[in-house]
Amino acid sequence: MREEKTKYYVIKEKAVPDVLLKVIEAKRLMDTKELTVQEATEKAGISRSSFYKYKDDILPFHDNAKGKTITFILQMDDEPGLLSDVLKIIAQYHGNILTIHQTIPLNGVASLTISVDIAEKLGDASAMVEEIESREGIHYFKILGQES
Repeated sequence: MREEKTKYYVIKEKAVPDVLLKVIEAKRLMDTKELTVQEATEKAGISRSSFYKYKDDILPFHDNAKGKTITFILQMDDEPGLLSDVLKIIAQYHGNILTIHQTIPLNGVASLTISVDIAEKLGDASAMVEEIESREGIHYFKILGQES
């Protein structure tokens, strides 16, 4: 009998079903307020059976990414200082750049592929990604992969 491989996906919060977001909330409540499963699920607004069904299958990205390498691609305006700003954001969130590749800009837009090692105890990949995405001049951002 062939064993099925586990596949992982990185998706934006707006695409995650409410029940899974409530599972994350219940887990957070249990960790921070030391509540029982019953108390946490009631506060989060889900059933205990839903919690147990999904609890091992959903993790906040920043918790899962610490101490790991993430690779992402972005498209950005070809303007002085923008790449420097992106690199400063990565450093601010305790990311160590492993590789970086920038294409020659076409029509004023350059593509970059960057691999970043996220510091295990200090890094916050989720906040880093959010800040890079919100930076003026960034047109496209996509996480390509994550490894241990």
